[in-house]
Amino acid sequence: MKFLNEYRDADVVAQYLDEIRRTATQPWTIMEVCGGQTHSLVKNGLIQLLPDKVRMVHGPGCPVCVTPLHQIDKAVHLAMEHGVILCSYGDMLRVPGSKMSLLEAKAAGADVRILYSPLEAVKIARENPGKEVVFFAVGFETTAPANALSVIHAQRAGVGNYSILTSHVLVPPAIEAVMNDDASHIQGFLAAGHVCAIVGIDEYYPLVERYKIPVVVTGFEPVDLLQGILMVVRQLEKGEHRLENQYSRIVRPEGNPEARKVIAQVFETTDREWRGIGNIPMSGYELRPEFSAYDANKKFNVNIEKVSESAECIAGLVLKGIKKPHECPQFGKKCRPESPLGAPMVSSEGACAAYYHFSQAMEEVA
Repeated sequence: MKFLNEYRDADVVAQYLDEIRRTATQPWTIMEVCGGQTHSLVKNGLIQLLPDKVRMVHGPGCPVCVTPLHQIDKAVHLAMEHGVILCSYGDMLRVPGSKMSLLEAKAAGADVRILYSPLEAVKIARENPGKEVVFFAVGFETTAPANALSVIHAQRAGVGNYSILTSHVLVPPAIEAVMNDDASHIQGFLAAGHVCAIVGIDEYYPLVERYKIPVVVTGFEPVDLLQGILMVVRQLEKGEHRLENQYSRIVRPEGNPEARKVIAQVFETTDREWRGIGNIPMSGYELRPEFSAYDANKKFNVNIEKVSESAECIAGLVLKGIKKPHECPQFGKKCRPESPLGAPMVSSEGACAAYYHFSQAMEEVA
């Protein structure tokens, strides 16, 4: 398959690994921001194959993982107490809230449905005029266009029983928060190609200049990631800091103008709380006032008391690249996919889940 098999070619992977090994003359710490990149690195054994001088740490680019505890509680509250049809991507169902997950709410009789698109939720609302339908709008810039379009479609079709519970977060402010943490030791970043395919790359230039760090936009296949790592290492070895686009076959500098237009039409930027990290200024989207009728928070006046995270979960340290999943005392013990302490053990993009599910493959490579 074009743009797929050639980016999984074992011989090309070996060539890039050899080039990285020859290029890195001193230790470097690089963060891949996206959880999809983390899973690819772990699943394909690249973490073990990289030379010891190149240490990859895992970032906060897992939208399910950073969705705040009280947002899960809000979704559960809407499903249980308001009797709405609560629609969500499948990843969200098993993420623990303070009392229960959405999956547990569904088992208790709530109408919770797994969808692949928010437009399906609009269809459900149209077919069930006597019920309120809420879509749990979680994600980075990547999923924002579809969520924005669902609101536009509902408005145009006069579907008044549809709303979204917005928990959108943005990548560049997260990188800034990581770099501003006193415990941060990141020297370069791999930026998520699918996010940049939507919003472009301009927002990364100020980060490169402010923190004097290389940022390379990459894809998700083994060759993509290794080429991106090599590009970062080459810059670090030369004492340079630039923004480079490894994923140019997909990512245009300006992103997707139509997608950006619909995002700007429906959403505005706001402060956002990140699970395990805390509040990051101007790091999320919320609905503009003209679309407030489709804001589940306002429609249902949701006011849930915030509850502290489990003291045993170190998800925040994992998401900031300070700790790795296996360094958590509860990893694989009290915290497992069937009984998670935090979201990174549940999400398909969570670093803890990646280490747990692919630990045997990692040991074989090692």
